[in-house]
Amino acid sequence: MRKHNFRNLKIYQRAIAFAVEIYQTTKSFPKEESYGLTSQVRRAATSIPLNIAEGSGNTSEKEFKRFLEIALRSDYEVLACLEISLKLDYCNQVDFDRLSTEADEIASMIAGFSKSL
Repeated sequence: MRKHNFRNLKIYQRAIAFAVEIYQTTKSFPKEESYGLTSQVRRAATSIPLNIAEGSGNTSEKEFKRFLEIALRSDYEVLACLEISLKLDYCNQVDFDRLSTEADEIASMIAGFSKSL
């Protein structure tokens, strides 16, 4: 039986909401980026809650931590994509600041949760 129900984890809920925000924000990216930066940032954002969910199904805390580490790396990937998007004027400063702040907070939550295991 699972020790952690991922649906009840705040980090999972925030990561889901964050992925949705990324999808909404990237709708305005140029069409030529559909298979480039748009796809990359969406995959990275989706990877965060997916790895939290997958990791929660492990009976081993060590294995769960490994999946949380992957989620954290995906969070950092989103941050890098957002920075590139800002520099290419695909997103505005307000969206960048909002999404970057949320990514930083999610990263802190993941790191803190991982340490608590």
